[in-house]
Amino acid sequence: MKLPGIIKNNIVLKITSLNAIVIAIRLVISGFTQWLLAITFGEAGIARIGQVRNIMGMLTSISSLGIFNGIVKYVAEHKNNKPELNKLFSTATVFIIIGSLVSGVVLFFCAGYFSKILFKSNEFTYVFKVIAFIVPFVALNRALYGIVNGLSEYKNYARIELISYLLSAMLLVLALYKANLKAAILAIAVVPVIQLGVIIIVFGKVVKRYVDFKKLKFSLDYRNSLLAFTLMSFVSTFLLNYIELNIISLIENKININEAGYWTAVSFISKNYMVFASGLFTLYVIPRFANIYTKEAFKREVFNIYKTILPIFGLGMIMVYLLRYVIIDVIYPDFKGMEPLFKWQLLGDFVRLCSLIIAHQFLAKRMVKSFVITEIISLVLFYVLTVLFLNYFNTEGVVIAHLVRNIIYFIIVSAVVVNYFKKNRKVSKEE
Repeated sequence: MKLPGIIKNNIVLKITSLNAIVIAIRLVISGFTQWLLAITFGEAGIARIGQVRNIMGMLTSISSLGIFNGIVKYVAEHKNNKPELNKLFSTATVFIIIGSLVSGVVLFFCAGYFSKILFKSNEFTYVFKVIAFIVPFVALNRALYGIVNGLSEYKNYARIELISYLLSAMLLVLALYKANLKAAILAIAVVPVIQLGVIIIVFGKVVKRYVDFKKLKFSLDYRNSLLAFTLMSFVSTFLLNYIELNIISLIENKININEAGYWTAVSFISKNYMVFASGLFTLYVIPRFANIYTKEAFKREVFNIYKTILPIFGLGMIMVYLLRYVIIDVIYPDFKGMEPLFKWQLLGDFVRLCSLIIAHQFLAKRMVKSFVITEIISLVLFYVLTVLFLNYFNTEGVVIAHLVRNIIYFIIVSAVVVNYFKKNRKVSKEE
């Protein structure tokens, strides 16, 4: 099937249109699995499953020492330079071994602690011990995904996402058939293993062209370069999931577990459609920004991305809002407390998308200090505003806090990037 001319000649639209098909299928499947979760375990179960997903998000970051975006950046820059890629992957291998070993050991020996904190009992201790053995697969999966994104292999990316999500959903449905929360948690935990298998089958031959496994050695040539991304990932992924875990506990303690379930459900819907944008960020934005050096070219590229995806994204969000009652009735029966949360969450996500497009300049140019400071400001604002607004607006206060912190984050990120190009212009003039 031939693509229409406007899509064929626009790489952003190519990635967006293909990604949209995958996300549409994913949303349908996700809606079905969420419905099963909701009717099987109720609001409390949704909240607990949300906490497990946060744990997996934290593991995704620390098991590979957060080098995903570093791999994307340097593969994009050196894809035609095999000696440089060997240095990169040798260092990445060391990081993966250290990250997966440390996080696996901690998870295994602290399994009882995690079970007690999350589930208020030791009943799930063995579940976390099982997850500890999955950690190396999580790390390797993340590294290979970095190669797919760095090469901008958007067609393979779409295949991997679709196949792995279908297989993961089937496994979760089988677990839910027995109405067993432990089985459901394990089904969610093994998703990275499934993704890894799919990547090897779909993308294995391409990986071999860029990664010479025989020449990999214990080398740390890219140590400093990748450590910068470790720090950035710790702030953006690990701390975000940690704060979300705390917010679920905060809602549970201040109001009740059902309200925590409502917020978790809305957040899950949000994360599903935000995947639509995250694929574009790593497949296109980081590799593209990595090779842009002037303010004018940067502005043109940002405007091109904005005019391409914001109307599509905005229209999709309007549809989600208009269909919110249908979503609740069909996917989350009896979760009526979700309804007031939609408008604030959707508005906050739209502003966040605008912010993240600009903020990916920090990753593309390894602007560690700017990234860390702006992310910490964003996360602190989210938590502090949540604590404050919960007292006045109950659970709705969490999503209002989400909107307010993203508006402030957008202003700060825009100012930092403008300042970056001003400084660079001065430097180039002096030279």
